[in-house]
Amino acid sequence: MFSRPKPGESEADLIHFQNQFLAARASPAVKIVKKADKRKGEERNTDAERSQLQDSKDVVMLDDFPDVLPALTPGPPKKSKIKSACVHFDDEDPEERLENHDQHITAVFSKIIERDTSAEAVTMPVPTGDPFPRIFHRSEIKSEVKVGSGRKSIFAQKMAARRAAEKPATAPPAECTQIASAPLDVLNPEGSAKEAPCSGKGDNKADGVFISQRPCIITGEGLGSQKSEQEAQAIHEENLEKLQSMSQEEILKEQERLLAQLDPSLVAFLKSRRSGNVGQKNEIKMEQNRPEEFVESLTVPQCGVGTSLSVQESGLEESVRRDENVKMEITDDDLPVKPRKEWIHMDNVEFEKLEWMKDLPSPRQKKTKKGMQARFSLKGDLIPADADLPTHLGLHHHGEEAERAGYSLQELFHLSRSQLIQQRTLALQVLGRIVQKARAGEFASSLKGSVLRLLLDAGFLFLLRFSLDDAVDNVMAASVGALRALLVSSDDEKYLDWTFSWYQGMAAFPFVPINEEEEEEEEEEELTGTEKSQNKKQKDENKPDADVARYDVVKGLLKTRIQHRLRYILEVVRPVPTVVLDILHILTHIARHSSEACIQLLDCPRLIETIVREFLPTRWDPHVAEPGCLLTSLHGVACAAAMKFIRVLASGGRNATARLLNKFEMKSRLIRFTAEDPQDLLLPREEAIRLNTEAFRLWAVAAGYGQACDLYRDLYPVLVRILQSLPELLSTSHEKNPMFELSVQRAAAVVTLLVHVTQTAGCTVELHAKLSSCEESEQIPPPPVTWNQVSGLQPFLETSMKKFLQVISWTETWQILQPLTTTYMIYLGVYYSVCSQQPSVNPVDCLEELERLTSEVLQPLLSQPAMHSMWDLLRPCSALCNPLSCSPAPESVFSIVSLSCTGGKPPLSLVGSKSPFPFLTALLFLINSITHIHKGLISKYSSVLSFEGLKDYLHQSWQTAPPSVTPASAWMLRHEYHLQYFALVLARKMAGTCPDYSRHASLYHCVAMALLSRLLPGSEHLAYEILLDLAFNPEFLLEGKTGGPEAADFSDILHLGTSAKLSQPGSAAASSSKPTRGALLRESYQNLPAIRSCYLSHFVHLQPALVHSQASYQGRNYLIQSMLLPEVRGPILPSDWPFFPLISLYNKVTNAETRGAVLNSLPLDLVNTVTWNLQWVLLLETWRPKTLQSIPTAAKLARLMCIFLTGGDLFLEAPIHCYTAALLSVYCQPKVLDSLNLDAPLPGLASFHDLYISLLEQFEGVSFGDPLFGVFVLLPLQKRFSVHLRLSVFGEHASILRALGVPLQQFPVPLERYTSPPEDNLNLLRHYFRTLVTGALRNTWCPVLYVVAVAHVNSFIFSQDSTTQVGG
Repeated sequence: MFSRPKPGESEADLIHFQNQFLAARASPAVKIVKKADKRKGEERNTDAERSQLQDSKDVVMLDDFPDVLPALTPGPPKKSKIKSACVHFDDEDPEERLENHDQHITAVFSKIIERDTSAEAVTMPVPTGDPFPRIFHRSEIKSEVKVGSGRKSIFAQKMAARRAAEKPATAPPAECTQIASAPLDVLNPEGSAKEAPCSGKGDNKADGVFISQRPCIITGEGLGSQKSEQEAQAIHEENLEKLQSMSQEEILKEQERLLAQLDPSLVAFLKSRRSGNVGQKNEIKMEQNRPEEFVESLTVPQCGVGTSLSVQESGLEESVRRDENVKMEITDDDLPVKPRKEWIHMDNVEFEKLEWMKDLPSPRQKKTKKGMQARFSLKGDLIPADADLPTHLGLHHHGEEAERAGYSLQELFHLSRSQLIQQRTLALQVLGRIVQKARAGEFASSLKGSVLRLLLDAGFLFLLRFSLDDAVDNVMAASVGALRALLVSSDDEKYLDWTFSWYQGMAAFPFVPINEEEEEEEEEEELTGTEKSQNKKQKDENKPDADVARYDVVKGLLKTRIQHRLRYILEVVRPVPTVVLDILHILTHIARHSSEACIQLLDCPRLIETIVREFLPTRWDPHVAEPGCLLTSLHGVACAAAMKFIRVLASGGRNATARLLNKFEMKSRLIRFTAEDPQDLLLPREEAIRLNTEAFRLWAVAAGYGQACDLYRDLYPVLVRILQSLPELLSTSHEKNPMFELSVQRAAAVVTLLVHVTQTAGCTVELHAKLSSCEESEQIPPPPVTWNQVSGLQPFLETSMKKFLQVISWTETWQILQPLTTTYMIYLGVYYSVCSQQPSVNPVDCLEELERLTSEVLQPLLSQPAMHSMWDLLRPCSALCNPLSCSPAPESVFSIVSLSCTGGKPPLSLVGSKSPFPFLTALLFLINSITHIHKGLISKYSSVLSFEGLKDYLHQSWQTAPPSVTPASAWMLRHEYHLQYFALVLARKMAGTCPDYSRHASLYHCVAMALLSRLLPGSEHLAYEILLDLAFNPEFLLEGKTGGPEAADFSDILHLGTSAKLSQPGSAAASSSKPTRGALLRESYQNLPAIRSCYLSHFVHLQPALVHSQASYQGRNYLIQSMLLPEVRGPILPSDWPFFPLISLYNKVTNAETRGAVLNSLPLDLVNTVTWNLQWVLLLETWRPKTLQSIPTAAKLARLMCIFLTGGDLFLEAPIHCYTAALLSVYCQPKVLDSLNLDAPLPGLASFHDLYISLLEQFEGVSFGDPLFGVFVLLPLQKRFSVHLRLSVFGEHASILRALGVPLQQFPVPLERYTSPPEDNLNLLRHYFRTLVTGALRNTWCPVLYVVAVAHVNSFIFSQDSTTQVGG
């Protein structure tokens, strides 16, 4: 046994142990076993080879490395740097690909052998008398050497001059003699490549083409052979011979072909390598041979070569070089500081390194089609491209375009990640100002594209989110300000507060972006509402934050847990008041997003507690109210913005409101800030009024859920005192100041609170009755307020309203007091609606009060001239009549919801200061409440519908296409639809009492039909009432009573409105006496009640949404779950809702077949359902055709095709057959056929071609040769439609040609639409010819297509025009 080495033993001891071990030939204690590498095959024993090598030379062996280099051919090819990607085939084995790609070290090393240097010449150093090599100083070397190509430092120039001085001294003289006797086309003294014109055979062969005598690119170093240089030279000579045998044109042509095939970067690389070698050799040659005269003669053609190459490469490079040369020409006069020779190391000035010190050139506008990069000032203003600003403003830098002032967005992004706090803060502040000005539309006319969209795509949102996590207060404050500028619009919040007291103004749409991609995914999956929300939530959780933020910025921020960071800033950092207000505004915007966002904010630990404790305290420093007091901290001081945030948070749901009132002690805050008059609050006057107003609005939201009504009893004296002081506003109405407007908004908030308290008190009796009954349904406790407690406030409000209505003719005063008067009207409408349902109220007394109100207040009001002007303002202020008023802002992005109110709305707009919509809507609501209770007063209000302004507005609104559904348009259109609904309800009540009603019945019906297809989510109650009482009301279709059916028959007789009447001889639907169109219309008119029931049953899927909507509109507060309306995805009903029963049946059959099931049992009343649907469509197409103009004709035909695709032989039923034929005759009129377009995308239909193929398959199976079915098959085969439809009939489905027996006399479409222009598709012509020759198409079987095929074949055969025959 050998002992192991121990600590302390020397290296000699270790060598001694090694020699003993090797002499004993003992086996090692550890044996290494290595598996064979499948890439090298089986292991080979190399001991013998190693022994041979050890005997000869000193060899370094590597284990498991072969001694012979691997073959180069099968090895993996060297990957080119120019090649962008590798090409792989689909059938290639991935394992084999991996093995081929794996470059093992054995492909590079096999064994390392010492290079044999025995034949190499050894150059000894020059002997000197000094002990060390002699040093030299750069001052000893002459500096007259000119710089060749590129810039060189002074040291490089001195070293080049030294080498040039040494080499001629050491070169042998014989070489110079040889060079002197050499011709011009041989090698230069260094053996480098010298370019000269080809001599001998190649002389003057190609002008301007010069050929080198040695290869410039390939040197042969990689061949691994001693004769590599000779091989490269031989290849080069072969290339020279090839070039000399070609003409100039052939050379240029081959050059163009190679340049077209090679990668541009590879060509540039080769050119740079060649020009670099040539320039370097020329520079050395010029430097070392300048004293000799014959060398100077050789440089003359050399300069010519360089010039010709630079010109041939491109003019752009020449211009770049020229610009560089211009920049190089710098003198002492250009520098602001003149260098002096006595300065250290300034005896030789390098001007190119001092270029940055010279004055900037004046900026100029580039004459280019491409836009210039936008630059902004530190205030966020856009700086013009040619603006010449002084440099002391700090807007110039040494980056790109140094002469232009300002910072680009890219530079600001870069600056925001700086290590310097001041630079990060400045960049974020400037970006925030840019965003604020961009949202205001200041860059819309100057910049191309959207600044906000560009910033968001560049990651601006996450830049702000990362900056919020910064530990520096200034950076946090700047990021908070920029985030507020990005998310919050102060004008949007202003108008939302303005409409809070309108009719149903407390409810608002959530700030959820309309995502089209999510809509498509939801359409593909048939899920319930709960399943959709859960599925959507799971998808959002699995997506990265950036993907979520791309479609919804607020949801993306919540995914980054921004609420936790904002809570930390408020609670721990305790920033300055400006930052606190910005954070509260951001939280308010987040709370408007959705109920889910409200829940996340409520669940954030200590967020609500911090806001309530710090910014809604019950006591604070009284010095805050002193004039001129500058707040250094907002903590511990009551803030209106905090109260508004709590109010918006409460709008998210009744559960959120209950948590705020009970858990976070908001009841005590409500008492604190509503019981005391604003002027007594220890706050600035304006802030005190705002805080008091927001407290009443929060209370109104809670009362809208039936909560916090117990405070009504405690604060009843306060409310009475406020109501008694409201008439005093008239005495100060002449004062135009912000305080007066804020006081009016405060009064409107108080009346809005009383509206919801009154509604809640009206439900007390109903809830008591349910509680005493033994029903198993959920028991809801009655509210702690009764009707007797709220009824006493009505006299105060009615008296104030009378006084305010007296100033309606004072335009300026009325505009300020109109919001308060509007809430008075709404209160009285709600009060009398609830009063009539109370068992404790005497009905006679209630009716007498209504009569007194009508005679003393409302009728005199309607007769005033100011009312006429208000009705006339409906059309100018309408959003329907002026769609541009709903257009999005220039810088709006779909991921951030905005109401497009930035900059304010014009006075003549729906939410403008002169808008009559809020007051007239409240007035119509009050009139409808009165007429609903007292039917005898309906005639008293007949003058309302006689206003020309109202009729003109209604006529224009239903004929104008509505604006596209966006958050901005939905918010305004919802209020406008309320006015239209109340006007229609009043018109329905007057249908039997007003003698002049019949003249405008069609107008009201058209408005009702248009409104039904426009109502937005949340208004399901209004849609239900229109379907129930207006749309199918015979009083609105007076044509059925006044000779409409007879007029239709007379029109058919005279052929005024339709083409030839379609009949169906031999069909199963044929009967001895076919009904006329007038008879069908008469029957349809009589079946209007059944038709209404049919449609109401098919809209049963809207029942859950209808329940929530009814609770809101009927004032049943205990059933309201949230003040946020459903998300806006579009109107409640689709535009083609008259065809909905047909579509529903078709989808039911199609979905069953898709799942593999056979739907044998269709509804029992299937025939009646389809018949009622066709009857309703026939009535509309005949008497209200304009109401269906929004539906394309192709879509109508596609809906009718569903009849043939549903229920087998359903179309053969006699009533269905008759009504379908009548509708087909309407759609075959010339004007309608001209509007038919089957190539455009159709709503609700993925592909018309697929639908038509299904129709052909159905025709083959169950048509029985029915002519009506045949006409629907023939309609899409017109010449102007897609040729693929005709190819489908004559190709895959040629068997139907035997059954398409529609007679020519009964075919309703002119044949010219099939035969003109001549067919030019040869493939279809072949099918025509084949079917005619083989007899598959005969005149007796298919006369229409037979005539068409013969016409096209004859036109093709006998045509004199030359046709380019291209097969289809």
